[in-house]
Amino acid sequence: MRSTTRRTLLAGASAAFSVAAAPAPLRLPSKVRVGLAGLDGHPGEVTKPIPSMPDVELVAISDPAPKTLERFGKSKVAANARQYADWRQMLDKEKLDVVGVCNANSHHAGTILEALGRGLHVIAEKPIATDESDLEKVRLAVSKSKGKFTSILPMRFSPAYLALKEIVASGELGEIIQLDSQKSYKTSGDRPAWFYKRATYGGTMAWIGIHMIDLMIHITGRDFVEAFGYQNHIGFPETGDTENITATVFRMDNGGVALLRMDYLRPQAAKTHGDDRLRIAGTKGIAEYMEATGVTVMSDKRPREVLTKLPADRSVFAEFLDHIYNDKPEPISWKEIHRGHLISLRAREAMEKHKAVKI
Repeated sequence: MRSTTRRTLLAGASAAFSVAAAPAPLRLPSKVRVGLAGLDGHPGEVTKPIPSMPDVELVAISDPAPKTLERFGKSKVAANARQYADWRQMLDKEKLDVVGVCNANSHHAGTILEALGRGLHVIAEKPIATDESDLEKVRLAVSKSKGKFTSILPMRFSPAYLALKEIVASGELGEIIQLDSQKSYKTSGDRPAWFYKRATYGGTMAWIGIHMIDLMIHITGRDFVEAFGYQNHIGFPETGDTENITATVFRMDNGGVALLRMDYLRPQAAKTHGDDRLRIAGTKGIAEYMEATGVTVMSDKRPREVLTKLPADRSVFAEFLDHIYNDKPEPISWKEIHRGHLISLRAREAMEKHKAVKI
């Protein structure tokens, strides 16, 4: 996906809220050489913070599409990066410290395994695997490799969702017993060919559902133990196998209920590419985010209030490097990464098999 939902969210939020200033440039004890294996999805989550990290350099990029390589290579951050059609050649010829994996979804696991096998640090686009067998292979590789691993799950680092997490952590909402979430995007027929084939795409739940699943379990601290839902592809023949409507219900570990609906039906006339929403309901109050209304809270302690000051935007890649080289806390634990992916794959199974699936 060439556009980034997180940037869309920030654009909408900045119009209504004051976001805290960004932190000072990140210094590292040595030079860090980064290579990108693929330029689809969200490579900007790797490249955008590089100018604010003087010790980091993007030295190589790879992608099988010549036009994509050419276009990306014109960007300032990639102007001096060597270009490769094959990521394997890039790994063979370049002396890298960190690899960003942003190729076709079905290729993520294989690329991750190869990079971790070489002892390189890896930041990988989600889904890190499109089936449970490959997810288990990645789990074993992460446990054995000298390289550290994280996944590109940037929404949890966005101001609005950081604010929601702070609210939940304060206890103001009480016990969280219901979640209602949405991801709605514009239909696009100009994505890479792999995006429109089920075998290479991996399903809408695996591709964008993982974002909201990660948010829900991270913000609330709750787990999902069962899933059931429906999905389909209706109309829009130019988008191939990509499911453009889904609805899933999850049973939470405390008996609560979580809902996730997704679509590729957002009108082209809409000002932003995506419309992400999350409503969190507890025994003492409710908090929610949507672009139209911002972050709102109402509880036993206060009437409905729109938050006008949000936490600073954070970077998963910058925090990953800070963790590796400065011994700071890891931005996302492997336990969370694995659990979120397992939930998404089981939820996809439930929709495909038309039955409730235990997680």
